[in-house]
Formats: sequence, structure tokens, C-alpha cells
Amino acid sequence: MNCKEKEIKNTHICNLKKIFEDSLLDSKTVTVISDASIKNNVATLILHVCFSHNILAKTIHYAINFTSTEAELFAIRCGINQAVQVLNITCIIIITDTIHSVRQIFDSSFYPYQL
Repeated sequence: MNCKEKEIKNTHICNLKKIFEDSLLDSKTVTVISDASIKNNVATLILHVCFSHNILAKTIHYAINFTSTEAELFAIRCGINQAVQVLNITCIIIITDTIHSVRQIFDSSFYPYQL
């Protein structure tokens, strides 16, 4: 990794940290942090749901025969399901490492993952 790539990575990390810290101070924001990985055809999904300075949910799911996109979207969906149960929230922030999956959700053309 060259210096420019390291600088870009550090900038992104600082921005994410600021977004997360700001969300903890806002009483109407819930932050969902999700990660998914697949090894030996088993998907492992890790999910943290934070509100104010509290962790509302910290879960691990395992699934078989999932694609990485399906696994990441499932983790995001579980996080959103937890977040919407908090009263009077106006914002849900999703932090994930799979931008490709998230783009498929919000693309205006039809994808099977938009269900």
C-alpha cells in the first residue's frame, strides 16, 4: 500500500469515527454496524446496534449456502429491524464494508435483493 492509499484509508477511518461519535450524541439516531464473511460455505454475520451510548443488540448469525451479498443484506436487515423498535428515532446510520450490496438496495432498477 503506497502513501496515498494509506492517507485515503486514514481519512475514511477518521470520517467514520466522527460519524459514529456524532451519532452517539444524537438521541434520535441509531447506528448499525454490520460485517459478513463466508468461509467453507458458511456465512458469519456480526451485527452491533448502538443508540446513544448503549449497545442495543450485539448478535452473530450463521447461515449456509449464502452469497456474500445475501449475507451482508441479511445483516443490514436484522440491524434495521432492531433499530426501528427504538421510539422516536429519525435517523438510522448503517456502517458496512460492502458498498456493492448497499448500492443494490438503493438502485432504481429491480434487483432480487430489494424484497
